[in-house]
Amino acid sequence: MSFSLARTGAVLRKELREFRHNRLIVGTMAFLPLLFIVIPISDLFRHAAPAVVHAQTGAALLLLLVTSVIIPATISAYSVVGEREQGTLEPVLTTPVRREELLVGKAAAALIPAVAVAYLIFIVVAVAVRIGADQTVVNDIWQAPTFLTHALFAPLLSAWSIWACIAISTRSSDVRVAQQLGTLASLPPLGIVALITFQVIQPSVTVAIILACVLAALDAAGWMLVGRLFDRERLISGARPVRSTP
Repeated sequence: MSFSLARTGAVLRKELREFRHNRLIVGTMAFLPLLFIVIPISDLFRHAAPAVVHAQTGAALLLLLVTSVIIPATISAYSVVGEREQGTLEPVLTTPVRREELLVGKAAAALIPAVAVAYLIFIVVAVAVRIGADQTVVNDIWQAPTFLTHALFAPLLSAWSIWACIAISTRSSDVRVAQQLGTLASLPPLGIVALITFQVIQPSVTVAIILACVLAALDAAGWMLVGRLFDRERLISGARPVRSTP
């Protein structure tokens, strides 16, 4: 049976419908964007020495990318263990949907809203800075490497967060534990981004593309790991499958 976009789309639509009825996910999607807009703008509109401005700009840009990690972590950590707690996972696992289709559908349901929110927040902050911030801040943000970094890293960081959280969610028995561990597991790749935002590595289009390729390789490794961890029999029975001896 080949990979089916129709079955993957059905999983995606099912996940999005369930997210709309989950108060924790809806609250996170509503509150975090406001928080990650107000804090960077309040920092970037302060008048300070150029050295302080550069540090504040780096911290604000890094904070904007944190949304790409936290929002999908909240959603994807719920994707397996949350359904298992509610008793909705077993019916899905017994359908003809392939493992790859199920995982891609669940990942896309977390990736699409997370990346959309991350892009929206960055656009709002960038426009606000352009209109009212000091020219030093405008020069730091309105440059090609900054825009390219956010355009590339928002989906790549979200994808890493999603695979890490789904991997933990498949092995966890509690939603809150899965979300906490998933968020922690999602943070290390932000160190790569911090090197650019704080200009430890001089930002450039080339550097942004190279580091994006590193993150893409990490995402691919995460995808392969999740594929190995996702065991239908264990998830349905709640125990490891027993292999018969010849």
